[in-house]
Amino acid sequence: MPLILATMLLMMAGPAADAPDSEAWSRFRGPNGSGVSVSTHLPAELGPAKNVVWKTALPFGHSSPALTRDRIFLTGTRGDRLVTIGLDRRSGRILWEQEAPRPRVEKLDTRNGPAGPTPATDGVNVYVFFADFGLLSYDVDGHERWRVPLGPFNNLYGMGASPVLVDDLVVLVCDQNTNSFVVAVAQRDGRTRWQTPRPEAHSGHSTPILFKPAGGPAQVIVPGSFLLTAYSASTGEKIWWVRGLSFELKSTPVVSGDTLYINGFGTPQNQPGAHPTIPTFDEITREYAEAGVVKLSSMPNGASRSWIDLDSNGAISASEWDYYRAAMASENGLLAIRLGGRGDMTDTNVRWKYHKAVPQLPSPLVYRDVLYMVNDGGIVTVLNPESGAELGQGRLKGAIDHYYASPVAADGKVFMLSETGKVVVLPQGGSLEPIAVNDLADDIYATPAISDGRIYLRTRSWLYCFARL
Repeated sequence: MPLILATMLLMMAGPAADAPDSEAWSRFRGPNGSGVSVSTHLPAELGPAKNVVWKTALPFGHSSPALTRDRIFLTGTRGDRLVTIGLDRRSGRILWEQEAPRPRVEKLDTRNGPAGPTPATDGVNVYVFFADFGLLSYDVDGHERWRVPLGPFNNLYGMGASPVLVDDLVVLVCDQNTNSFVVAVAQRDGRTRWQTPRPEAHSGHSTPILFKPAGGPAQVIVPGSFLLTAYSASTGEKIWWVRGLSFELKSTPVVSGDTLYINGFGTPQNQPGAHPTIPTFDEITREYAEAGVVKLSSMPNGASRSWIDLDSNGAISASEWDYYRAAMASENGLLAIRLGGRGDMTDTNVRWKYHKAVPQLPSPLVYRDVLYMVNDGGIVTVLNPESGAELGQGRLKGAIDHYYASPVAADGKVFMLSETGKVVVLPQGGSLEPIAVNDLADDIYATPAISDGRIYLRTRSWLYCFARL
């Protein structure tokens, strides 16, 4: 069937075939950050000219698609301009583009970008975050509703968390070197409802998920330095927490049943058994202080330790050194954590830990009773989510590469996306033998969206809509 005719037939059919899933992919990684869709009839073979319903040229950006029934929302940068883009789901046509203010340009890691956080939508409006400005909201047709300046921020790698919606609020986690916080603003007008400090958190990037205890109000679950923390969605009160996380979190948790799974990786020295011995602050003061001040430049490997100078003043304080010691004592790992409780739940809620080939950036995936993770170096690990038992581990044939996008799944297929544009499709059940290895020949950093039998996949240059043609 010619591509144009097939495209027209699909467009005529419209996105109503899977109505329950039509607006589910409304935030980063879809329903509650799970990365799982109920869509069916998805293609395993994808390519620049294979099973393409449409493709649209986009400006640079790492944000993932957020969907309503008939719209797609993304962010990007055109030169120095920060833009939010609204597209038509049926055709991929850009319907509108709005520019955000940019009062500053913050430093970023090369793997980050000024349009990294993914929009969130309630089906009528869209909510976006740019670290170089703050939060903005537009209606479905691109008319600005409100704006909330935030920052400037001092995150070493740049900000990475995406906004999420709960009840009538927009919640955003702003973890940075100093003065970290989580804030909730009203969806209607952007007014701050609550803001809670996160003094233990430094340089985090994780997007939160939601948890609603039986008979209780919603909670916002936030991974961060050393702690997984649950906050009241209505008040911002810190309700319960679990210790034992890495000192820097980038992944989004996933939930299966009553258990949450979260991975964190700091450095190779954070592997169990590899922890270095770090002297006390008194010891380094006696050896390196000049006029009572410990200057970073006077210490061995000072440049490589610049990340512990949280206030960037060139000197190391006792509290900064204590953070460094705690950071280097933390462990890389994937943790299975039972949800709920009050106060410190570490001793009762941590079900198991796994420490091998843990990802730094990609989030985990639980699909049909199998837990998947792919680390930045391309090692895939498959686990039993109940016990943590390893079911398999290895690199993906035909796609040995770096991986920064998070895996997603639907229709009995698990999709893993490499930095240079390989899209590996694995069968359900934990096998590491690919059904297909596709090559889009363009960098991929954004996590795809899946809805109504279609896959919306952003590369460096394009937004693709794939379906079985």
